[in-house]
Amino acid sequence: MTRLSGVTPSGHITLGNYLGAIQRWAAEGTEHDLYFMSDLHAMTTSHNPGRLRSLATEGLAVLISAGISPERLFVQSDIARELGALTWILECTCSYGEAARMIQFKEKAKGQAGVRLSLLTYPTLMAADILLQGASEVPVGEDQRQHVELARTLARRFNTTYGEVFTMPQAVLPPAAARVRDLSDPTRKMSKSAQDTAGVVSVLDEPDLIGRKIRRAVTDGGSEVVYSPEDRPGLANLLEILAGCTGGSPADLAAEHTTYGSLKNATAEAVIETLRPLREATNALLQDPAELDRVRKAGAARASERGDHRLTSALRLVGAG
Repeated sequence: MTRLSGVTPSGHITLGNYLGAIQRWAAEGTEHDLYFMSDLHAMTTSHNPGRLRSLATEGLAVLISAGISPERLFVQSDIARELGALTWILECTCSYGEAARMIQFKEKAKGQAGVRLSLLTYPTLMAADILLQGASEVPVGEDQRQHVELARTLARRFNTTYGEVFTMPQAVLPPAAARVRDLSDPTRKMSKSAQDTAGVVSVLDEPDLIGRKIRRAVTDGGSEVVYSPEDRPGLANLLEILAGCTGGSPADLAAEHTTYGSLKNATAEAVIETLRPLREATNALLQDPAELDRVRKAGAARASERGDHRLTSALRLVGAG
């Protein structure tokens, strides 16, 4: 069983990404788990090429520094030729109606004057990511489940029409993890691509900056420290972050603090110490571009080799190889 997870470098990796997924990948991942920087996915909207390249490299360094084995990592664009060929085969297997009814396409295209074609065809690239590596499970949130179902549909259709090549993937909900919201607006999640970064903690932020952001966090009205996600989302967010860093429960941690200031100070200290070894290791690795280049090349070779027989077979069966 192969499980595949990706990180899109649309911005700097956040505390939410780390507590919600990366920390668990490093602690619980097995030799059957694969992780990749999905930099091609970040090209469906306007982007800065230099920044995209830098963020992909930085993201790779963060994953390695978090404790994920380099042998289970690769960067998507390093196998662009293989993915490009398979994406075309899948686009020739997919109907326009299937692509156009993807909820994310409708939401992101709504009200936009110049929508890129890649936003429509993006799910077929995601299907190629999954099918090329032979993934049988893809941990995704509800917003991506429809895309994995499309990959499953295309795999079944191809196998039925041309011959058995692809593993049938299935979407699985990842285990419950820390819910980290934006510190300035707890109604939205802490996002890599947020335009306003005042409420976003990057894993590479310096301690002083982390402290300032957390001490300025929204804490709702009132003065009592209680854990009530519905009524006090800002306060609940701080308690959940503190719990994610220390392993306690938000409700129990609330009882340990009588003031907002005390809670913010404790949360800031916990976040700073949780991220310190990750930040230091990542910065050290970023100072060694030769090592990162070696890891990328080795990861690309493994990813290409894993998918070679599937791509070769698919091309032959459709009459293109």
